[in-house]
Amino acid sequence: MADKVTIADVARVAGVSRQTVSNVLNTPDVVRQETRQRVLDVVGELGYRVNQAARQMRTGRSRLIAIRIDPDRDGINGSVLDRFLHGLTDSAARSGYRVLLYTADDDRSEVATFEDLLGAYEPDGFVLTGTHHQDPRASWLLDKGVPFVTFGRPWGKEAEARHPWVDVDGAAGTAAATRHLLDAGHTRIGFLGWPSPSGVGDDRREGWARTLAEAGIDHTDLGRATSDAVADGEAAAHDLLGSDSGVTALVCVSDSLAVGALHAARSPGLAWRVDARPDLPIAVIGFDDTPVAKAVGLTSLSQPLKEAAASCVTLLARILEGTETARASAASPAPVLLEPSLVVRQSA
Repeated sequence: MADKVTIADVARVAGVSRQTVSNVLNTPDVVRQETRQRVLDVVGELGYRVNQAARQMRTGRSRLIAIRIDPDRDGINGSVLDRFLHGLTDSAARSGYRVLLYTADDDRSEVATFEDLLGAYEPDGFVLTGTHHQDPRASWLLDKGVPFVTFGRPWGKEAEARHPWVDVDGAAGTAAATRHLLDAGHTRIGFLGWPSPSGVGDDRREGWARTLAEAGIDHTDLGRATSDAVADGEAAAHDLLGSDSGVTALVCVSDSLAVGALHAARSPGLAWRVDARPDLPIAVIGFDDTPVAKAVGLTSLSQPLKEAAASCVTLLARILEGTETARASAASPAPVLLEPSLVVRQSA
């Protein structure tokens, strides 16, 4: 059996001290990026493996970040969190952390899972997703003094919550989508959204409504709200496109609803709309730019998920690895709001 690779071996090959190697593995933020990457390259080349149990006993930290995985729904929007998780795992690894996945059916069971995980695995912190009105998870973690960051801003009364968050500006995205349709000649632009109150859904609706108002267009009766399923999107689109509203384009809160809207727009019962304005066929825009959107030629808004994941790790690492003063500063609101980009395809 080959001799076990030691931290001294890594230090010798990388041309640094053993303390520097230890810093890279335990407190990477104190090491310059160039040096950190050189040490990590040697770690990979030599196959060095950290004794996690020994390190946890020495530092009192597990180097684990816990995050919930959602159940698969319609095979469309679930891919958004999948891509975020991939980016989070990559970013966490570069910062010397590993991701611990767990499942939960609702807020209550997730809080119970927090207690189980903290007792059994002692994760250093959590990344919460799916923030919403009256969300008890952040309050529980704050009360317990457990470090965390949310992918999704606090909503409603929780909007003043004192914790760092990263989010995507849904209103900016739907505003860009609406302007794109206005520039294409559409003036009667509908919106398919989720029932209110919905933090994410209401935010995305606001960008559409504001942009039409700025263009002097009355958006009364141009919106429909439904649950997030392809069949429901198709039914809502049929209802709106078949009404007397004169709608020729739809901005949708998700790709699931947009795929349903595409089915409705292409149905024989609405063929007369295309015949009446062959220069302006019914246009549909979704949100999340899922693989299904690309497959069916759906114009959609793409979230910068890799950047969002990296920002979550950075914010959480500041809390975990800073001095007491730095931790207090990092735990105060430090929002990161990212803009989505419009990916134009055949549907609009």
